[in-house]
Amino acid sequence: MASLVLTGDTSGQVTIAAPAVAGTNTATLPAATGTVMVSGNMPAFSAYAGTTTSVTSNTFTKVAFNTEVFDTANCFDSTTNYRFTPTVGGYYQVNVGLQPTAAFSLFAVLYKNGSIYQYGIPANPLNVGSIYGGGGLNTLVFLNGSTDYIEIYAYCGNNITITTGAEKTWFNGLLVRLT
Repeated sequence: MASLVLTGDTSGQVTIAAPAVAGTNTATLPAATGTVMVSGNMPAFSAYAGTTTSVTSNTFTKVAFNTEVFDTANCFDSTTNYRFTPTVGGYYQVNVGLQPTAAFSLFAVLYKNGSIYQYGIPANPLNVGSIYGGGGLNTLVFLNGSTDYIEIYAYCGNNITITTGAEKTWFNGLLVRLT
């Protein structure tokens, strides 16, 4: 197997090695200035609500996503502000699911830097056994990698409680494109 080793002036090295399979493989590095992303520096997180959140009628209420499934770059705060503040600027895919404990329409609302950025689409207020239709949100958002942050609020026309658990009330996101 052939490989190319580049050694830096100050420390470290980069090794490019041919794969152990036959065929032609091409890796193209961008000519533009900036950061080349590799799996080690691409922020991604997944968290869920480990405690219930009480939502007062017609009031935007922050959801406490206090249990992390993973946080690849230590950018998600699951103890104080329940927000994602990435250290790499770019476009992020964000996904949210909120599960109420009663059959009412519920909105998931994405806040960016303390202001409403986007409303999700609520599910119909249905009841299937003990499972109620909740609110969801999927979007792309630009975050500058230094001061921008996002967090999730819930909004409902009735007093409700948002339930807990990784399969019911969750918030995740990942970098999909650099600035």
